[in-house]
Amino acid sequence: MEQNFRNHTPQAELADIQTIAVDQTLSKEERIAEFLRQIKNPYCFKCGKFTVQAQFSPNGVSLEDCLKQILI
Repeated sequence: MEQNFRNHTPQAELADIQTIAVDQTLSKEERIAEFLRQIKNPYCFKCGKFTVQAQFSPNGVSLEDCLKQILI
């Protein structure tokens, strides 16, 4: 089932991924938790003046695997 996460988060409340900084001395689990705390909605966020809405295919890479590639 496809969902539009932008409808659940007002534009003004979207986090800008360019402002997110995660302490690399934290454990992997702590880095992931800190990223998620700051981004608020990993499916819909800003990157500067652009809004990014992430969608994944049922047979594609999981969000967890994508985050691991970014944070590790």
